[in-house]
Amino acid sequence: MKQGWLDEVDRVFAAVPPLDREVGGCAHCHAEEDLRLLGGDPAAMSDELVGSFMRKVVDHWDEDQYPLLWRRLMPRVLRYLASAAPGCDPAGELRGLASYGAGFAGWPAHERTAAERAFAALLAAALTDGRPAERVAELVEGLAHATEDLRPWLDRLAGLPGHEADAGLVRLACHWSTALLWEEDLFTWWYDGDPQVLADWLPSQRDRIASFAAAHRCKTAADTVVAIDRLQAGEPSPWFYPGATGYPMRGLDPRLLHVVTR
Repeated sequence: MKQGWLDEVDRVFAAVPPLDREVGGCAHCHAEEDLRLLGGDPAAMSDELVGSFMRKVVDHWDEDQYPLLWRRLMPRVLRYLASAAPGCDPAGELRGLASYGAGFAGWPAHERTAAERAFAALLAAALTDGRPAERVAELVEGLAHATEDLRPWLDRLAGLPGHEADAGLVRLACHWSTALLWEEDLFTWWYDGDPQVLADWLPSQRDRIASFAAAHRCKTAADTVVAIDRLQAGEPSPWFYPGATGYPMRGLDPRLLHVVTR
């Protein structure tokens, strides 16, 4: 992944002021040394500590310090997300940026702009590097939760050009459309997320997916078109729910199983 956007992030967030006292956090979850590190130079922290900070709920931290901690750690947070480290779960880890936590929407405009450009770069890489659709969906959920709006990130996905983006969009649309047909929960941590936004967006990508199916004789894409059409028509899934009956899904390419099952 090209990471020139990190230079901007480093420059912008270098001006974030230091804490005015030691970090106030849950001593049961973090050792005293961890809290000391969190209040110090972000470059000195391990990915494990950064991820642990992100995963802990808001009330584990002093309320007035929490937004400033996130702002100071943002360059490390973005590097951690870019590493796609094992155990990384942006759907849950980015939720602390929401209004009830770090209040990302209220950060200085230049900081939000730099962070959102970085988020967009991470999303583009996720869609085009061949990773499983579930992982891309986790990142989309995390970004939507952090910014409290799903639509801009769907617009970003739709605007990414090239064969790799087409293929990634097919995988992601297959994941979302079949999950909607099976009435699965699409958002793990974003409790206010509305799946109907996805259901309304998917038809806008139908022609692109159908073109991919025709150009590459791709059954995954063809099945995704079927799923989108079923959603629009309000009809049930043409495939058995995985594991629900003990029977294989009829008509769905078995190679999709890693995409549409948990």
